[in-house]
Amino acid sequence: MTKATPEHVPVLLDETLTALNIRPKGLYIDGTFGRGGHARAILERLSSKGQILGLDKDPEAFMEGQSLAAKDERFTIEQCSFATLSNVVQTRSWQGKVDGILLDIGVSSPQLDIAERGFSFRKDGPLDMRMNPDEGISAADWLAYASMDEITTVIKTFGEERFGKRIARAIVETREDSPLRTTKQLADLVDKASPFREKNKHPATRTFQAIRIYINNELDDLSVALQQAIDVMAIGGRLTVISFHSLEDRIVKRFFRDQAKGDNLPAHFPITADQLNPSIKLIGKAIKAGEQELADNPRSRSAVLRVVEKVK
Repeated sequence: MTKATPEHVPVLLDETLTALNIRPKGLYIDGTFGRGGHARAILERLSSKGQILGLDKDPEAFMEGQSLAAKDERFTIEQCSFATLSNVVQTRSWQGKVDGILLDIGVSSPQLDIAERGFSFRKDGPLDMRMNPDEGISAADWLAYASMDEITTVIKTFGEERFGKRIARAIVETREDSPLRTTKQLADLVDKASPFREKNKHPATRTFQAIRIYINNELDDLSVALQQAIDVMAIGGRLTVISFHSLEDRIVKRFFRDQAKGDNLPAHFPITADQLNPSIKLIGKAIKAGEQELADNPRSRSAVLRVVEKVK
């Protein structure tokens, strides 16, 4: 098994490397660099002529990427969202030349482990949740003014939390007396407002997920990035996406299915499947972590890897 960096254990590493079908002289993009576990493993399989471009909004991930770039001239990094993939590729004249793209969706383990980032309900810190703390509005500031209906919609839609309205009401009532500024305040509030406990899951899990997704515009960025990824790849290029919850995976699954199907014509239309102009083909079925990885890395339990190859 390929070794990971000591700072962070990348999920489904070997499965992702196999799925990318890496060409030694190829051009690759890690759209969610994180701490570089996947990117470093890809570099090990490239020749001196291969290249990787890393993207990440997170300033600490960007600094980690700069450190790697200083040591390996085959690697470069940009601090940006993968939703700007097309623009970044065009500036490098990589359009239609990219051999593989990886998107590892969601929050990373280092982000959860650092209390100051405000992602974790298990560690007390400022209620921030921004992937890039220098852009946008923090979770605390949004919760300070958002209406109860808006908060309810976010928690129910992005967290699939059935007690979203109760939690939203508790947030609005609480902020009238004291603003929510820390992760512990929000986690304790959700705990008290939730009448039901899921086994082995903190009551605040879905609410924190929902607010984080909303604050960072994660699902819209994912939808945009998927189409851009197909557009910038070379024929035969592979797109691999790792998602960690049903909302992300549903977007990926539907997009891949629709692109692999091709033109949306009536079922009785007299043409063959090839004439529907599919842009990609599905590579295998959804991949999940094996028993050994599940034992070594509990974070992998909800990970799903999907793979497609560009055909047109």
